[in-house]
Amino acid sequence: MKKVKVRLSPIVSQINLPTVLKTTILPGDTTERLFIVTQVGEIFYIVNSSLRTFLDIRPRIIKLGESEGGYDERGLLGLAFHPQFYYNGLFYLHYSLAGTQGSGALSKGFNPNPCDPKTLNLKWLNRESQYDHIDTVEEWTLQSNGQPQKRRTLLNLRRPFMNHNGFNSLNFSPETGKLVLTTGDGGSGYDPFNLSQDDMEIAGKIIEIDVVKNTFINNPPVVTRFNELPAPIQETLTVMAKGVRNIPGISFQRFYNQYIKYVGNVGQDLVESIFSFVQYKPIPVPQLVQAYLSNTKPDPEGFINFGWRGWEGAFPTSIIRNCTNTQGLDEKTIAYYDEAVKTSVKRLQPLTSYFHKDQRPDKFGGTALTGVQVYVGNGIPDLTGSVLFTDLARKEESRPPVRGVLAYSRVRTDGKLNDFSVIETDYNFGSQSSYYVNLGTNLDHTRLYLGVYGSMKVTDFNQGTIFEIVP
Repeated sequence: MKKVKVRLSPIVSQINLPTVLKTTILPGDTTERLFIVTQVGEIFYIVNSSLRTFLDIRPRIIKLGESEGGYDERGLLGLAFHPQFYYNGLFYLHYSLAGTQGSGALSKGFNPNPCDPKTLNLKWLNRESQYDHIDTVEEWTLQSNGQPQKRRTLLNLRRPFMNHNGFNSLNFSPETGKLVLTTGDGGSGYDPFNLSQDDMEIAGKIIEIDVVKNTFINNPPVVTRFNELPAPIQETLTVMAKGVRNIPGISFQRFYNQYIKYVGNVGQDLVESIFSFVQYKPIPVPQLVQAYLSNTKPDPEGFINFGWRGWEGAFPTSIIRNCTNTQGLDEKTIAYYDEAVKTSVKRLQPLTSYFHKDQRPDKFGGTALTGVQVYVGNGIPDLTGSVLFTDLARKEESRPPVRGVLAYSRVRTDGKLNDFSVIETDYNFGSQSSYYVNLGTNLDHTRLYLGVYGSMKVTDFNQGTIFEIVP
């Protein structure tokens, strides 16, 4: 693929860890504004290169960074503006609720052992007491006086572990007009309870929410499964995809009268993957619940399956062990052989993948996928029609100063797996680490924004810079 070079043009700096970059036009305004969401609970927007506060919900956010030495995957994770936001002022938030800290679903770390069936068939028991925290999805409105106010709660989700809650997790579909919620598999590693493949589990799914249906709903119960939801809430939900490990949002590219959907799935130990699809058949949650109650299977031609936990991208999910005789080499054992077989023909193949270890001179060793965005602008002609993605940090540069990676790929006309190419950047970060934590775009996907942070600890403040990616 063609080598592409771009510049990183700083827009604003000294902000807290950014989780979402979105643009919209405020009611009464004429200019599209860039909005920056921070993990700790702030939402800013930019006017004439200066930050203005749109909303600050830090008191509503769970206390972050206490259990993992400052690292955390909870917080304010999603922001989406209603397609008619300019007229109705509606927007939506996904965040981890203050005061909901629990002890977690397991008393110790998890590793599957293919030789020990007990580790392959764990169940999440005592869910009302054994959980990590509660995530909420809320509807807010921008009042005529310019002050945001919460209107109602759409979902309250009990999460088993601290990590894999999704990020950049709320987006409106231009295809259906529905709010799309991307939920991670619930966390730990290797999806201990196989929540992502269970049709009743809310974890590990891409869910569409009809925000104009049954709007009388407020204060829903705290749940983990679709069948625990009251019928009026079930009626607002359809499931778009399952087999999700963790997703940095969803991006839509108009292609004639259809939309190509781009989704990234964060990997376990081997590979990070970007998927694309056009056709899908979302299944209404009431149908899923009915199939569960009648012990039947839902429509086999239904939602997309990314294959996790049996598959990590195009590979059967593997456990990595150090080779006993040769230092520096790894041996890989398939973790869930039966599940890999079961989902082998049902899963979607990736558009492209990149690896945690890659010896090819023009590639890199990745750590974690943090952003996926399509670009259809003409400002960077070599990238027009491409899907761009970011990785948190080059594996080979794990010692300070760390550097993130920007790369791109394209959909092949024959639908087969495509390669990717690293995008070279000119910015000199000096001795400061630069974790690439997210990727954003404007309303028509003609501009690209990059969020960079100097640390991976949410307790290290004011180390963020937002860049525009320019020719």
